[in-house]
Amino acid sequence: MKNILVKISLGITLTAMLGSCTDNFDEINSDPKNFTQDAVTQSEYPLFVKRALYTPTNLPYPEGRGPFQLGHSLFTDVYANYFSTTAPNFDSDQYILVGRWLNGAYRWFYTRSAPNIKIAEDTAEELGFNLENAMMKVWRVYAYHRVTDLWGPIPYSNFGNLEKEVPYDSQEDIYNDFFTTLDEAVTVLKANAGTTSFLGANDVIYGGSADSWLKFANTLRLRLAIRVKYANPTLSQAQAEKAVADGVMESNADNAAIATNTNFRNPYTTITQWGEFRMSGDMESILKGYQDPRVADYFAEAGSPDTSDDPVGVTFNYEGMRNGQTKSDKQGISFNTIASDMAEPYTIADSPGPAYSIIRAAEAYFLRAEGALEGWNMGGSALALYESGINASHTEYGYSGTDLSGNDYVSSPNVPAAMDASNPPVSNIPVAYDLLAPKEKQLEQIITQKWIALYPDSEEAYAERRRTGYPTLYNRLNSLNPDIPVNEIPRRMPYVSSEYSDNGAAVENAVSNLLGGPDNGTTKVWWDKKN
Repeated sequence: MKNILVKISLGITLTAMLGSCTDNFDEINSDPKNFTQDAVTQSEYPLFVKRALYTPTNLPYPEGRGPFQLGHSLFTDVYANYFSTTAPNFDSDQYILVGRWLNGAYRWFYTRSAPNIKIAEDTAEELGFNLENAMMKVWRVYAYHRVTDLWGPIPYSNFGNLEKEVPYDSQEDIYNDFFTTLDEAVTVLKANAGTTSFLGANDVIYGGSADSWLKFANTLRLRLAIRVKYANPTLSQAQAEKAVADGVMESNADNAAIATNTNFRNPYTTITQWGEFRMSGDMESILKGYQDPRVADYFAEAGSPDTSDDPVGVTFNYEGMRNGQTKSDKQGISFNTIASDMAEPYTIADSPGPAYSIIRAAEAYFLRAEGALEGWNMGGSALALYESGINASHTEYGYSGTDLSGNDYVSSPNVPAAMDASNPPVSNIPVAYDLLAPKEKQLEQIITQKWIALYPDSEEAYAERRRTGYPTLYNRLNSLNPDIPVNEIPRRMPYVSSEYSDNGAAVENAVSNLLGGPDNGTTKVWWDKKN
């Protein structure tokens, strides 16, 4: 009888599925535990999918909160410049790429997320669940693209090979496989149009709707297509136009998100209790200057707001802090009081917290706007799609499209404001789309509004910042990394210690033949070709 693998050789020291530790790599490799086909029924399979959907988002409570902090909060949150750290000993905000933190995030993915996804996808194939297999293919692409975008070459096609060495794939090959995998999934999803999977509520994103998964797949394809624009423009255009032709998200009703509950909490509701980060100065400059009403849904009013720099006629009690504060400054200044925490839904202790956003219609509009700016067939003009993206984001939070002064937001000439008397505006980019501006300035407008709308999805915002150079944000006040000056950002994360110790030959080969540079934060990933 054909077996369905459940415990998978990773090429790294594994943490068992329930979290118990082991340092016996050979035993894990040589004695895998398997489920047979008879052991999985249609009634049991949905639980596999449910776990596969939860783990890449770090939602399982309490075990997911640590990896979320280690990979998301301490790196992408501060490299997207959504937040700045207030903890004196947290040096990642000054560009120290702390290996043990990255190791925790990397291991979570390869010991929890990747195995669960593989189980759900392979089991569906074994049991002839074609629609569910297509859903898991889409989910695999989503989960892995966030990992390769941080590290570059990673174990992908050989994951689960039951060997002591797990070879890496180049990022270019991984992206090509992403598009092929989405082709396979979309074909099945189209064939099942109008149907609902037996997964029901165990599909915690869409309740089993094939039509919704199709829009998700196409929107994900669009995201990946635009990502490779500077590395392979021909591929980028072809995939972007294919995505739009097949139907991407156009309404907030299409948004992909996971509702939270007591056992699967938004990780921010836990880590905000630790008081280790606050709103960035960039967020203050941009949201204050644009008089953006979404600030109240993103951040809480500061404990000691500075009213001297508020817009005329507007009370703006939201305060940011510059990234790259020194240890001594963080010890001597009460940033947790003078700068804004996240908004209340993210800071209520022991609560499930807000739904965890996966991908939204607003992003789809901004992606299409960028494609239209290139002259591609995106089903609308760059102007119209840009404004639709802004409106979709405002509507998502219940706003009618006006700024804090009651004026129309999308046509506003407002530009970012000075953070305070010592920090000028981050840029002079207005909200109102400027059709007469150079193409690059129009792109900056699109990405700046996209950056606002993506919040708090810092992994995506950080990737876009590397890819485009936008939005224009403050330099770091200080950098402790001699390779990365204050006017740059890390381009990738270095490989982790557990890979060097347990999958050494493979990672060394990846560095020598696939990465294109030294294994540090200055080497660019494959798609990072613009600047």
